[in-house]
Amino acid sequence: MSRWLTSLRSALRWALTSVMIGCIKTYQYTLSPLLGPRCRFWPSCSSYTIEAIQVHGPIKGGWMAVKRIVKCHPGSAGGMDPVPGGRSEQLCREDEDASSSCCSDHHSR
Repeated sequence: MSRWLTSLRSALRWALTSVMIGCIKTYQYTLSPLLGPRCRFWPSCSSYTIEAIQVHGPIKGGWMAVKRIVKCHPGSAGGMDPVPGGRSEQLCREDEDASSSCCSDHHSR
């Protein structure tokens, strides 16, 4: 029975992840081009959301996305804000020119 519950949990996680990412990609390909670039951060909030969900799962990644979207507003300075443990953080670290402005600022939060 434990094995069955584990399989069910994995299937539900996969389904929720797929639906969430599908919604974000639909936004990216339909509404986002009409609205134009509005995000004050790199990666964009929608790309951050997809990466956070892929790396941290639908619950934790979704919560990280909500916090990110809340701080993306006209009064925000924006800047580089990679997903912890994700590809964007790795790219940030590989870019020596940006490392002081992105990764060190990100980890001090």
